[in-house]
Amino acid sequence: MMGRSPWRVKNTQPHLTGRVALVTGANSGLGFETALGLAHRGARLILPVRNPEKGQNALTRLRASCPMADVTLLPLNLASLRSVAACAKAIAAITDRIDIQINNAGVMAPTRRMETEDGFELQFGVNHLGHFALSAHLRPLLEAAENGGILVTVASLAAGKNTIHFNDLQSRHRYSPFGAYQQSKLANLLFAHELARRAGEQGWNLHSRAAHPGWAATSIVANGQGSTLPYPLGLIEQTLGTAILRVMGQSAAGGAEPLLYAALSPQARDGDYYGPQGAGERRGPPGPAVVPPTARKGSLAARLWDVSERLTNTAW
Repeated sequence: MMGRSPWRVKNTQPHLTGRVALVTGANSGLGFETALGLAHRGARLILPVRNPEKGQNALTRLRASCPMADVTLLPLNLASLRSVAACAKAIAAITDRIDIQINNAGVMAPTRRMETEDGFELQFGVNHLGHFALSAHLRPLLEAAENGGILVTVASLAAGKNTIHFNDLQSRHRYSPFGAYQQSKLANLLFAHELARRAGEQGWNLHSRAAHPGWAATSIVANGQGSTLPYPLGLIEQTLGTAILRVMGQSAAGGAEPLLYAALSPQARDGDYYGPQGAGERRGPPGPAVVPPTARKGSLAARLWDVSERLTNTAW
């Protein structure tokens, strides 16, 4: 937290006119609020979306709040490496740089094991591998930013609850909905730290940071656990889960502040982790977050990086 006055989106005005910002998962929730915060500061937005209809609805809401917003929607399915590569190519066709990239899109805890197009367990494939591949493809655009593009990877409080199971990365032998989610979010945090380390050692002109939203009331429960349960259990799960997040956590707008802090605050540093400053890091103004012990293991991060390059057939 910065001095007596905590950093909040509404009381800071970094001007982003002329800068390009990319946000995944901006249809709703954290991604939408993050995109809105960037748009109000004049950033040109590129929003890769999986669902075109939801993307158009988000665009309408963005422009209702920020009529001058410069927004481009592009198709992206993070559950398909083919789609990831095609999206990166489309992005390179419309911009020569990326100043800010927020890897936010994700899925949480479907009750049954599901797979991506490439045969990865859905959460590990979407939350980690899809973003890992997208970021690798977009590295030249991040490095083309004047002072180096800033890449913010969205992790979770769940990142401290598990480890990386290299003997069963795809949860084929034993699937736990939240266990797989925890592994994917730890992978996000390890990726952010390892990217910062490699960028520093190899002189890459980019910046890597991580953030988590605390307990934010978003649609991720509905899109994950709730969507795979039969009616009416799915509806009950969605309603109850969202209600708990609202009471004990904070709004999607509040949850987006650590993401924006990591991207915009002059106090944010490469390789660091940011989240809410309230009890348990569940809610409150943004600032430094506690890094789980497992996420501090450089050997684990390096091994995950090498495995991720092999699985996605990408090279940094």
